[in-house]
Amino acid sequence: MKDEDSIALITGGARGIGRATALAYARKGCHVAIADLHDDDAQGVVEEIERIGQRALYLHCDVSDSDSVASMMTGVKQEFGQLDYACNNAGIEGDQAPTADSSLENFDRVMAVNLRGLFICMGEELALMLERGKGSIINVASIAGLIGFPKLPAYCASKGGVVQLTRTAAIEYAEQGIRINAVCPGAVQTEMIDRITGKKADVVEQFRNMHPMKRMATPEEVANTIVWLSCKEASFITGQAIAVDGGYVAA
Repeated sequence: MKDEDSIALITGGARGIGRATALAYARKGCHVAIADLHDDDAQGVVEEIERIGQRALYLHCDVSDSDSVASMMTGVKQEFGQLDYACNNAGIEGDQAPTADSSLENFDRVMAVNLRGLFICMGEELALMLERGKGSIINVASIAGLIGFPKLPAYCASKGGVVQLTRTAAIEYAEQGIRINAVCPGAVQTEMIDRITGKKADVVEQFRNMHPMKRMATPEEVANTIVWLSCKEASFITGQAIAVDGGYVAA
């Protein structure tokens, strides 16, 4: 089902899951705003969206900076006048170390982007959606927000916070026509997983085999879930954290 002339915003939309999501929304018939820090990659996504036949806008934005987010949302409102869908995807994994060996600086940096930044973005997105009394927000969490992973304490804590923030906000705004959900990907074939595995063949194979389906997800598989969950086909779903993980959490 096409969703023509709706407006979608994706943070972290220049690469990986964010890029795939931006393109999936465009194929759905949406015009798309992309927020990111990687200007060249984002411009490439804008051009891809325009080739699909949809309008696209890139806004340089640091989600951990409230002024930057406010400026970004002003740009969305000026260009499109509304916001129907928001996907809060911007995130970092941080350093890998056991909890006692992890630095406070790393913890603060990961939380600033992954949780504080998402909180700031949600506040701005909700304000714009409430003007029309409808909208849908998808927060990209992780299976690391549902179960523990050694040597990623800050990342796990931040993504667990994303899940709980999603549930809380979903309850708060359900009567006002706004649905809020989270997707929790397992390992996905992106630059982030390359950094975590160091592209070492044996480590990559371990990550594949952790999933009962014996492979990693593609960014497009996660993106398709995000778009479906945000659109009319999932109109009675809110407050959920959907694992897109090849059965990892269930195993």
